Amino acid sequence: MTRLLLVRHARPAATWSQSTDAPLDAVGVRQAAGVAERLSHRGPLPVTTSPLRRARETAAPLARRWGTAAIVVPAVGEVPSPVDDLDARGTWLRGVLAARWTEVAPDLHRWRAELLDRLAAFESDAVVFTHYVAINTAVGAATGDDRLVCCMPGHASVTELDVDAAGALTPVSFDDPIAGPATAGPQIDSPL
Repeated sequence: MTRLLLVRHARPAATWSQSTDAPLDAVGVRQAAGVAERLSHRGPLPVTTSPLRRARETAAPLARRWGTAAIVVPAVGEVPSPVDDLDARGTWLRGVLAARWTEVAPDLHRWRAELLDRLAAFESDAVVFTHYVAINTAVGAATGDDRLVCCMPGHASVTELDVDAAGALTPVSFDDPIAGPATAGPQIDSPL
């Protein structure tokens, strides 16, 4: 059994509809340091990160603490937008977040399959710095929930999933630095 710690990136300086690759803001920098402090006793473990700056900057303090380099893996990156215009991206995202997987375009199914395949491929415990929709995708797969949004991971939260030998995901716990730990798993059925 492999344990994955999925960490949502810390707070960025701009929203998804304001920037395609924003850095962390001052609060986000403190949150990243807090994640490193909270997880330091768990490793060292391999550290994997989305290619986006907000995830890489969140991963950096933990990787430094453990004396390792974070490995950039595009498959754990952000959900791909079919549009480049920032305002249109925001509108598209709001619509897709209200959907079910059975209602979305084939390119999102490919992204979902690549993400889940990559998570299933970890051969040892690891920390994965990723994004809101990616964490929701993993939790949905683990719980059989067809909604794109089935939990509410906050910035710098940690969602723990086990991966069995067949690649099946099982939720273990959810730790939000503001809401606190919940051993029953992420806040399933929370409103958007």
